[in-house]
Amino acid sequence: MKSMRLMVVEDGKSQRKMLSDFLRAEGHHVFEAENGPDALAVLKENYVDVMLLDYKMPGMNGMEVLETAKEITPEIDVIMMTAYGTVETAVDAMKAGAADYLTKPVDLDEVKILLERLGERRLLMKENRVLREELRSRGVTADKIIYRSAAMEEVINMVGRVAASRAAVLLQGESGTGKELLARLLHTLSPRSEAPLVIVNCAALPETLLESELFGHEKGAFTGATRSRIGRFEEADGGSLFLDEIGELSSTVQVKLLRFLQEHEFQRVGGNRTLSSDVRVISATNKDLAEKVKEGTFRDDLFYRLNVVPITVPPLRERKEDIVPLVDHFIGKFATENAKPVSGIDPQARDLLLKYDFPGNVRELENIMERAVVITRSSLIGVDDLPFGGEQVDKKDAIPAGEAGRLRDEVEKLEMRMILNAINNSSNNQSRAAENLGISERMLRYKLKKYKLK
Repeated sequence: MKSMRLMVVEDGKSQRKMLSDFLRAEGHHVFEAENGPDALAVLKENYVDVMLLDYKMPGMNGMEVLETAKEITPEIDVIMMTAYGTVETAVDAMKAGAADYLTKPVDLDEVKILLERLGERRLLMKENRVLREELRSRGVTADKIIYRSAAMEEVINMVGRVAASRAAVLLQGESGTGKELLARLLHTLSPRSEAPLVIVNCAALPETLLESELFGHEKGAFTGATRSRIGRFEEADGGSLFLDEIGELSSTVQVKLLRFLQEHEFQRVGGNRTLSSDVRVISATNKDLAEKVKEGTFRDDLFYRLNVVPITVPPLRERKEDIVPLVDHFIGKFATENAKPVSGIDPQARDLLLKYDFPGNVRELENIMERAVVITRSSLIGVDDLPFGGEQVDKKDAIPAGEAGRLRDEVEKLEMRMILNAINNSSNNQSRAAENLGISERMLRYKLKKYKLK
């Protein structure tokens, strides 16, 4: 684990010393404070990455220290330490900006795991700050890359790390997730940014035309070829070629593309001259190429050439944190384009968007917001301005209160059975049980306590 600058704020001397000694043994630089004012005084004079903060202390409580610490060092991560009976307090603390919480008595293994995760996230954020500065220096404005989620933070970080290389990149993800935008970002951050980025949609052209589009053709190569024409590989010489929907390539074009990736050479359609081009290939697909390889419809050797650096773009439904900033961006964009005084969205409409799954991803959200801006009569977009705004739950479909209570009981019984099965199947290993259930180990301990399970 990378060494960090930590602070332990705990009024209990033995607890503070035990935790501080453990953290120093792990290689961290550790400050100690026995109360809130002392902690804030240290913070004003020293940079701290992570503060482990006891909630219940004489004088200032942990929540007050948290708020002031964030004012002094906005990027500090605060881990709130709280007794078992005050989980609600911990939840409130996380709403106020705490990164996580630990229940007392503190489990040192859990402390280590939590700090490793925070350390990785802080490194990621630092790299992305550098990346944003790089983008600004190259004239790419921040409003072209809208995200807040950790999932997209990792995607953008990976783009920044591989952009300078010559390696082929395969962008995978559902339609509308922004693969072309990422391809543009890859090119912009690469040493090839002064040369062209050429974009080809492989699904938009039939096989004969696509081959000519990519590799060019000689005069008389086919009916209508009245003159020679260079292809996209020649056009992109020195730059990047983005092949969208790569899974739609015919077997003939696959063979030619493979040869180019292996030899950096090709021939125009109807020609016999061997040409070369210095091109970095970025491809994208919404198909499972590995499955197409198994089916025999996509060459395995081509797949391995394209899949040197795979980057998977998550669908919008798996990164709900990105919806609100995207909504704000699209409202501003379309309000300006349509000269309409639309300044935002009301809470009910926003909540409806957050509950929607967006099968068309960001592209669908953009379309929805353009329509909403155009048709709204208000300065705030409302529920009625959304295409699914009128879809309300019919009263006859509502669950009566008594039945809702029974449903909750049944859900809790099912949850208890699943937890017990996971514990038994993992030989009482809580870490493995939590992983199998898809929840954190801390959440598993909370559920065990809630249901009085041993």
